[in-house]
Amino acid sequence: MKIQICRILNIILVISLLYACSGYEKLLKSDDYYLKYEKAKEYYNEGEYVKSGTLLDQISPVFRGTNKADSIVFYQAYCSYQQNDYITAGFHFKQLTNSYPNSEFFEEASYMVGYCHYLNSPRPSLDQTETQKAIEAFRLFLFKFPNSQWSDDAREYIAELRDKLVEKSYENAKLYFDLELYKSAIIALNNSLTDYPDTKYREEIMFLILKSRFLLAEKSVQQKKQERYQSTVDDYYSFVAEFEDSEYKKEADRMYRIASSKYDNNRNIEEQ
Repeated sequence: MKIQICRILNIILVISLLYACSGYEKLLKSDDYYLKYEKAKEYYNEGEYVKSGTLLDQISPVFRGTNKADSIVFYQAYCSYQQNDYITAGFHFKQLTNSYPNSEFFEEASYMVGYCHYLNSPRPSLDQTETQKAIEAFRLFLFKFPNSQWSDDAREYIAELRDKLVEKSYENAKLYFDLELYKSAIIALNNSLTDYPDTKYREEIMFLILKSRFLLAEKSVQQKKQERYQSTVDDYYSFVAEFEDSEYKKEADRMYRIASSKYDNNRNIEEQ
């Protein structure tokens, strides 16, 4: 008896699925665009994002310029978002903000443009174009909606994304040092400090600038040693003035003593 009931239920389920599929296929071929619009919202609310998105893509050109156009783009964006397709979602959110500035969805879409870029932002070692775009979008959002319900989140994401750019800048600059390209390292490290003066890597960057100066002087031809040892001494004073109790102080002192001694010797040689 139980087996028969299970079979009947399975048959009913299969029939229901076939009917649902056939109903959706008929809907796709239908010219009733208002029905498609309503069914697209129903599918979205039921979590059927592929079906909803497909119907919305079909009717989007038909309703362009009507009072439903912005809501169609809005749902298109969220259908992609719910499928973790943040590039397409971001495109539709941006489309909404560009084309429908008076839409009731404008504020949320403006925030979601930045959030989609945020979700696509990779780890610091990779290209940070998406990170930059996310920061720009969030800043524009905060300029337009400083008191929005999403404003605090946007500020937190900007801080997080900026930390990623700081780390990227530091890693790129340090790479020159690791490759013993000391002239390039000095330029890149100084640029990193200029771009991010409050970086958490400030102490290490200033020490690496000092060490790069010293090692560059050590490897220089005789004519350039004097100037480069002097630069080493100057950077030493800048470093210890800001980080008197640094963990790098002992090594910094050693380089200072050597640079000072060789600077004096070279100056004596030049005077003679």
